[in-house]
Amino acid sequence: MTIENLDAILQQAFDESTRIYKERGFQRRIGFGRKPALVSVDLANAWTRPGNPFTCEKVDEEIIPAMQKLLAACRANGHVVVHVTTAYQITDRGNPHNDMGLWHHKIPVEAVDLADEQLWAIDSRIAPVEGEYVMLKKRASSFHGTPLAGYLRACGVDTILVTGVTATACVRTTICDGLAEGFRTIAVREAIGDRVPGAVAWNLYDIDAKFADVEPVDRCVEYLNTVNLRND
Repeated sequence: MTIENLDAILQQAFDESTRIYKERGFQRRIGFGRKPALVSVDLANAWTRPGNPFTCEKVDEEIIPAMQKLLAACRANGHVVVHVTTAYQITDRGNPHNDMGLWHHKIPVEAVDLADEQLWAIDSRIAPVEGEYVMLKKRASSFHGTPLAGYLRACGVDTILVTGVTATACVRTTICDGLAEGFRTIAVREAIGDRVPGAVAWNLYDIDAKFADVEPVDRCVEYLNTVNLRND
């Protein structure tokens, strides 16, 4: 099956699913709030550069350019930026006292060894600048077992623009938990990726129906550039 055929099949599924969702009252909008933060999930070298089991697709041509637009708007307007990455101190699967939990039974978490900073460092093309928070997580969600929710609340944030990888796991769980924590959740379409064909399209479609508003990067940039003006 070609990617084009897969896209056509997915579109047919989306069309039918949209009919069902609309009949049942789903696909409502949450909208942008008054105080945004950009939460970038796992856009570190292990995911954005070639040669790692976690390497994702469309990083160079879509995700990094979209992130650069978002970061420029955030930095120009003083918005909160959080860069999230993942790494493990104890990568020996035989050690019962590891910091992976049981996740190592499912995925090759040893490929993000904390001892190799280059692996979990944020991609240099979107590197953090002074004043931006870099947070290390151990689980899929950026909220699970981390200070993220408290940090965002202390900053007065009510809206999170979520980007990163992967749509099927860390991005999706971050979005779901962000909504559960009381934040308006926005998924930035062009800045979210995955490794598996069709995974981004299906997950963003489903997320838009139930957990977040999926918005194009240009609309998000316009919001970031004007929200302070609307608050005055």
